Amino acid sequence: MLDAVDAALVGALQGDGRATYQALADGVGLSRTAVRARVRQLVGAGAIRIVGVLHAGVLGMEVFGHVSFRVIGPVTPLMKELAERDSVVFAAQTAGRYSAVAHVRVRDDAALAAELAELRGLPGVMAAETFRADAIVRDAYASVRRLREIPIDPLDWRLIRHLQRDGRASYAALARHVGLSQAAARSRVVRLIDAGVVHVTALIEPSAVGANEELGFGLCCRGDAAAIGTALGAMPGVSFAATGFGRFDLVGNASAADRPTLVEALETIRSHPEVSEVETWEHLAVVKEQHRVGVPAAVEQVAAGAPAPIPGAPERGPVLPVARHGVPG
Repeated sequence: MLDAVDAALVGALQGDGRATYQALADGVGLSRTAVRARVRQLVGAGAIRIVGVLHAGVLGMEVFGHVSFRVIGPVTPLMKELAERDSVVFAAQTAGRYSAVAHVRVRDDAALAAELAELRGLPGVMAAETFRADAIVRDAYASVRRLREIPIDPLDWRLIRHLQRDGRASYAALARHVGLSQAAARSRVVRLIDAGVVHVTALIEPSAVGANEELGFGLCCRGDAAAIGTALGAMPGVSFAATGFGRFDLVGNASAADRPTLVEALETIRSHPEVSEVETWEHLAVVKEQHRVGVPAAVEQVAAGAPAPIPGAPERGPVLPVARHGVPG
């Protein structure tokens, strides 16, 4: 379990995983040395991982769907199929009205329709109900920041891949990894972060911090679902929240250390004056939770084939445009 100081540090690192130890120390009122020791202990114990998460819009995966399945017979065959699908970034066997749920990311609505047609044909699926998101307001495993259009070249992709493995890697280490000067590596990383291409954040390992209870929820709202989503996204324990349309106006995931704490969180959600209906489903077994968005194969080939630049030499290489403005997350 995290104490109050650790919880504050994790919260700060979720907002900025590359925050300096001094900035973190100023926020919790401890010395820089003490904060560094606490952060290293959290990482070393496996309670958190500090990684760079790539904005899904960079790869054109701009459409998000939450799919709820009703299944006839055993659910395991369906879960195996969902875990193997590239479009599925989250899949869980559930208790409640539905037998399983999945989060799907695809390029556009036509791709979503095609994917749903295939999902409905998977083993045992009796019905598949879809929520199509228009805005993702909270996602622990993907950036929800606004994406600004910038070119990305192979050196940028190599930096992104390294940040995906170690979000707090020093600029010196990043520079050595890609063959740039430290100043050039820092400039590129800051540019990628400022543009929303990559967000460095702390991912919490629920079992390591005692968050053993997890469920999903769907809300129907009387008023502004976006305002409710913003409020829910700031709640401790809410790892995902999205507004959209379908059976619900908003869907989300929540976790807690124990059942009473989870019940308390649900009561807080239910008490919102604009929430008219709440439906929940317990996650019995999470079979896929994709924390890392991969680099496209074509980009990998270009980056792998590009010669390492000489430090101090002009930085050149094929330029690959990122996705368009206005990506919901």
